[in-house]
Amino acid sequence: MTLPPGQRAVDGFPRFGTHLHRPPPPIPAESVIEVGGVLSSTVMLPVSELADLPRRELTADFHCVAGWSATGLRWEGVAFETFYRELIAPHIDSAVAVSHVVFGGLDRYRSVVRIEDAMEPDVLVADRLNDRPLDPDHGAPVRLVSPGQYGFVSTKHLCRIEVETAAPARPYRSLPLVVRGGLRLVTPHPRARVWSEERHRHLPGWAVRPVYRLLIGPIRTLAARAGRGSAPGRGRG
Repeated sequence: MTLPPGQRAVDGFPRFGTHLHRPPPPIPAESVIEVGGVLSSTVMLPVSELADLPRRELTADFHCVAGWSATGLRWEGVAFETFYRELIAPHIDSAVAVSHVVFGGLDRYRSVVRIEDAMEPDVLVADRLNDRPLDPDHGAPVRLVSPGQYGFVSTKHLCRIEVETAAPARPYRSLPLVVRGGLRLVTPHPRARVWSEERHRHLPGWAVRPVYRLLIGPIRTLAARAGRGSAPGRGRG
């Protein structure tokens, strides 16, 4: 098995995120994805309607910026390219040049993705993992999955999408590796491509590998205490 530079395979799929010391956010009875930004009108899409769009299955690895990789995860959902062309593009004026897409979650986390990265064929709006609906630990009811980028791009509990003509001034509302007291351990790279090891905005990937590797153990411990993550073969993730 070949992994991107600086990554190590782990058993299972640990819960990760901005608030490992807190439980996942409550899921609304009628979940909706709100789409805004430079659209001519806001689009409100009930998550239940994703079933009406062409479906996609994808087996891919998930790479955390901290250096661990969960391998062979089986995702199901709708390709973001399909989601964009069928549900978003009709509401954008032809003269508008979209450059970035912002994905927001119920946990108030958000990630920013360049449009060319978001439109890669393996980027999904996913609602199933390993033949089961997503559980709360890993993004229920629906999440972004972008296998070619580090995990902090793959916003969980997706509830809002914004399309923009420029990068937001404050791209990340919260950062993926934050300890209590607000100490920021990661400044996200604007592309976050795993095979180019784009971990950090200002430092080369190889320079921060030793620090991130030290975090793998604590992250797994926090995940075990706060969530219910287990091995992918057991249907969790």
